[in-house]
Amino acid sequence: MPTMITRMITLLSGTYVGSDESGNRYYQQRRITGSGRRRRWVIYAGDDEASQVPAPWNGWLHYTVNEPPSGDLKAHAWQREHIPNLTGTESAYRPPGHTLADGQRDSATGDYESWKPN
Repeated sequence: MPTMITRMITLLSGTYVGSDESGNRYYQQRRITGSGRRRRWVIYAGDDEASQVPAPWNGWLHYTVNEPPSGDLKAHAWQREHIPNLTGTESAYRPPGHTLADGQRDSATGDYESWKPN
């Protein structure tokens, strides 16, 4: 949730640029700053979690590209749908043997050989 200060800055000096499929809204400053560019920011639709920003919008926010993304963000057939970082949630990846999973690891197979210097 944006704070009152973020809402005021957005209302007074922000220009709406676009939104992504998650509902995040992207803005940039109306005037060019002393550094010669406009400040850019995002107002998240849900929790403030930076991993919710898809790669094309992340590139725009960090001035990697000048133009904001438009149209279909999936530019290539090999690209997967964007998913945010799930660490700390119930959907987080837990490998076999993890204490929050079943806690049982597979037995060692004996195919590991430690390195010994000559």
